Order: sequence, then structure tokens, then C-alpha cells
Amino acid sequence: MSNLTALPHLKLFPRSPAVHGDAEFGLIESAAGPQLAVLTGKGSSTLRQFEGERSFLDGELLLLGPLSPWNAAELRRQLPWLKPRVLGLHTSAGLGDRLGLATPGHVRAVRAAGNIAPIFAQQSIREMTRTGRTPQQVMDDATWGVFQEGWQRGMGADADRLKTTADIDACAAAGFTFFTIDPGEYVNNTAETATLPDLRQAAEQLPSEQQPLATGLLNREFSIEGYHFHFDEPTLLKAVVKYGRAVAHVAHLYQHLIAVIAPDRCELEVSVGETDQPTSYAEHIYIASELRRQGVRWVSLAPRYIGRFEKGVDYIGDVAAFEKDIAVHAAIARVLGPYKLSLHLGSDKFSIYPAAMRQTRGLVHLKTAGTSYLEALRTIAAVDAVLFRKIYTFARERYDTDKASYHVSAEVSRTPLPEDISDAELPRLLEQFDVREVLHVTFGSVLTERSADGQRRFYDRLISLLRANPEAYAADLEKHFARHLQPFTLH
Repeated sequence: MSNLTALPHLKLFPRSPAVHGDAEFGLIESAAGPQLAVLTGKGSSTLRQFEGERSFLDGELLLLGPLSPWNAAELRRQLPWLKPRVLGLHTSAGLGDRLGLATPGHVRAVRAAGNIAPIFAQQSIREMTRTGRTPQQVMDDATWGVFQEGWQRGMGADADRLKTTADIDACAAAGFTFFTIDPGEYVNNTAETATLPDLRQAAEQLPSEQQPLATGLLNREFSIEGYHFHFDEPTLLKAVVKYGRAVAHVAHLYQHLIAVIAPDRCELEVSVGETDQPTSYAEHIYIASELRRQGVRWVSLAPRYIGRFEKGVDYIGDVAAFEKDIAVHAAIARVLGPYKLSLHLGSDKFSIYPAAMRQTRGLVHLKTAGTSYLEALRTIAAVDAVLFRKIYTFARERYDTDKASYHVSAEVSRTPLPEDISDAELPRLLEQFDVREVLHVTFGSVLTERSADGQRRFYDRLISLLRANPEAYAADLEKHFARHLQPFTLH
């Protein structure tokens, strides 16, 4: 059989060609944008399920087809390495992509890093809503990026920050394998300062299966790798009142999940990482004990650590104190699991990555999201200063409104005025703390803003430029994520 690389009229993405069964698959560049190419023998049935134009070529069949949902689904069916799978306890990283164009750069960074299990399709329900994307679009965009870069070493797919059974259904139908439940709205943060009588009264309002005595933890002693914990009444009551309904919500969604997907084909992450106060060690033990008692199996847990985890900037707090804190959480996760600890809001927390890897001994999951969008803006700043200035000006105007749903501390007053920055200096704006947060939290407004005539004000031009400069964007991402991943590959 001929091969795609030998066909002079096809301009292949160099890493994309793959042979499987009786066919060769590849991604080509064309005037209309990337296209799928499939070459088979004349009698092959491989092409039957693909859509596109077919032609004969020296007794063989060549298909050139669009990057459509239909073709993405068929490609995943025929090339098993494109189908997400469970990752288990391997050191892993989730690489969120809000624009659908970041996966090639993500793949290159993971390939260079080596020993880390990647999640390329990752987006929260909140982000999908803000960007107008569906779970299927998130999955398909990642599929095409992985295919383009020839990644065949496996990957997961994270349906992030799920809150309802409908969220689970939509993401399961799209082929996600990693489901992150966010029960934050069920966490009772008033437990932090409540008196003992108030805690008793609040506990009495819980369903019988969540009552303190039902947990079996009252007066229990735990000795975990030299750390000792005692569940006296105040300790247990605070944990039950704070997290009881949250754990029950997770259990409810988990039972729905495994009714939709076989338990061995999906994995669960539990996130309480965006609550108001740090998760105490006793509360961590309570959460793990209650999840197990209620029949939940999970692969990773995101507690709320000490310090501040803000969007798109480094850790704010004492790094040595963080290491002591995560050391205890890691010991609990090893003994009561094992399961991984997850670093939510993990983008750009460079100062704590070595400590997290050291103390978890590799039982860790890094979750990043908006930092890939910021790298897109870095690329835009370099190739179209006019568009970047418009986005930056708009973001400064929108920030005080958009920050309401985030834990951030940036101030617009500390960001430079657009007119005070030369074109050459624009990419370096992405190094400034306040600028990064202002640009980060306004992403939804930037991507959905429309002008008076109904046209999208920024989105179409931004995407067009990134598509026209794919190598620049991929290079920015690869460099940026090399810093993220390198500390997690040192076993």
C-alpha cells in the first residue's frame, strides 16, 4: 500500500500519520483548514463510517474529510489510543483548554516532560457555559489535537466541577472518564465559628444517616504515620456540620455515575478545594471515612490547603508551612486510600510544586485551566498588538464585575494603562500579578462580548490569529507547561 507521507499533493502534519489495521490516517493542512486523510485498500471497509470526499489513487481509496464530530467519534473508535481511559494512581496533570486550540502545545509539553499521565480534555461546566462550548466539543477538540501530535501513550478526560446528574449525563455521553464532583454549595462554612450548642443543633437537622453517631467516629483515635487525631464531640460535630451534606451529595452523584458508566471505566475526584477555610486533618479523615462508608470509590481528593490559591498566579503564603500542611494530608491519603491529592487552581503555583511532589511521593494530580488562555493572549500580544490592547482595555473595564465569582486579590489600579506600554513590552505584561488575574477572570466576557451589530467583538479575530499562528501558540504553551510539569516527573 502507498503511504500518506509519499503523496506529494498532501501537506501532512508531521506527527499525525498512523497505521492501524488496513488503513493509514493523518491530518493535512489545506486552504480550508485542517482535514482528516485516510488511505485504504480498495476493498477495505474502513472508510464506510467516515464522512468526506473519496477518490481512487493507484487502486487505493483516499478520503479527505472535515474535522467534524462524526469523524472525531469514528476516529476514536478506530484508533484506540485516542479514546480516553482511566489513569489510576499515576502522577497526573490536567491541562484545560478554553479555546479548543491548546492541545498540540499541551502534548508537546507532556512528551518533553516524560513520566506523567496527562488529561487533555478538561473543562468545567462553569467554563463551558461561559465559553459556549459543549462537553462533546471539548472532547473533539482534544481528540484532533492529540491526533495531530501523534500522542499514543494514553490520556484521561476530566469533566470538571460537576454539580448535577444532568452534568454527569452530558459528559458521560461525550466519553469523559474522569469526573470531578464539586459539592461546594453544600459545605456549611458557618461551622468554623459556631459554638458547641449551635453545632449540636445544626447536627440534629441532618438526615439520620448523616448524624454524628452514624459515622462511627465519635471518640475514635487515629494514628497515621506518626500523626495522631482524636474525634472528641466538638471535632466530630464541626466536621459533620461542615461537610455532612457535601459528602452525601458526592455519594448521590457517584451512584448515578456508576449507573451510567461501569465503575472500572471511570474514576472520581472529590473537590472541596474552593471552600472558605482550610480543610483540617480531622475533616479530611471524616470526608474519607464517610465517602467509604457511603460506598464511594475515588481516585483523588482536593482539600482546601492553607494559603491562597488564586487564579493564574503563584501560591500566596508561606511555602514551608504549606509543605508541612500537605505532608499531613498526604499521609492521610496514603493510609486511608491510597488516593491522590489534587492541586485545584494549580496553574502557575511553581513555588509549591516540589513540596507537593515530595510529600505525596507522586500520589498527586495537578489541575490547570485558565493559564492556557493567558498563553493565548501572550501569543496575540506578539502577533497583533492592536487586538491585544483592545482585549486588555476591555478586561480592565470588566474586572470588578467578573471577579465576584472568584477568590482573587488583583486591583485594576495596580495594572498599567494600555497607552503606557509599548508594543514590544506587551507580551511581558503577562508576567505581572495583577494583569494576569485581570485577564484571567474576564475570559468569559472577552470570549462572548458582542458589539452593537451582534458580531462577536474579540472571539473571531482571536481564534483566527491563533489558527494562523499555531506554532507560535504551541511554542508558548510548551515553554510554559515545561515549568509546570518538570517538578512532577522527578521520581
